[in-house]
Amino acid sequence: MRPTNVGATNAERLAQAARLLESVSETPRLDSEILLAAALEVSRAWLLASLNDRADAPPFNTYIERRLNYEPLAYILGEWEFFSLPFNVQPPLLVPRPETEHLVEAVLDYAHATTHPVRVFEIGAGTGCVSVAIAVNLPDAIVVATDLSPLALDVARQNAKRHGVLDRITFRCGDLFAPLEPGDGPFNVICSNPPYIEDGAWPDLSPVIRMHEDPRALLAGPDGLDVIRRIVKEAPDWLVPGGLLAFEIGMGQDAAVDALLCEGYYRDIQFRNDLAGIRRIACAKLLSGGSV
Repeated sequence: MRPTNVGATNAERLAQAARLLESVSETPRLDSEILLAAALEVSRAWLLASLNDRADAPPFNTYIERRLNYEPLAYILGEWEFFSLPFNVQPPLLVPRPETEHLVEAVLDYAHATTHPVRVFEIGAGTGCVSVAIAVNLPDAIVVATDLSPLALDVARQNAKRHGVLDRITFRCGDLFAPLEPGDGPFNVICSNPPYIEDGAWPDLSPVIRMHEDPRALLAGPDGLDVIRRIVKEAPDWLVPGGLLAFEIGMGQDAAVDALLCEGYYRDIQFRNDLAGIRRIACAKLLSGGSV
């Protein structure tokens, strides 16, 4: 069943679309409002003030059909907000999530406590949202970011250019630290939103994730820590003494991650909670660095 379009008021469109989306979304009314506003090329505030208006919105049916196929709103809209900035998003790149904003906050807090410009290395740039948000909020920072996906790096460059920081971010294609060159480091900060979901958990994930997002950006072995282990082990070769290592983790992984960091060359190990109270960001400082 398609949502009503021709001759319907905005209120009628929204009500019918919300009923359709109840089967695929936890926020069907909000999804409907966002998609109708996009179809009408107006703000959501304008839409809510114009519920009795009647106007053509040809893309709306297509948007709803795509959402009924569990497609993320960010893919339908082509962009998503992160750290109060709009970012271009393309499938199957990981959609920027609010939990990851706490990673940016950890980096900014560390940088603001120093007296010199920081050099930041991000592992797994994706859309570039973390690196770009850091560069926008730290005008003196120099950032290097890597990713395995050429598509991700292309989109990340678009976003860096969009926000005027492309001249301060170097993007490299490759696995974790492999693309780095001797002149890139050492870094004051290494940060990442790495894959951290257990392989066996894939069937239980939301269809929005399973059907559309890249599993390479999500899955990391039997316990979800395969990539994190590599980051913790290799980061000391690229961090200055006292430098910050910060990365996102999954629910319930804090104890295992704490043990990994304690076994390495780290001190001041702390965890930041997300808005749901889950330990989401692991932070630690390097005791002694390796050679670059």
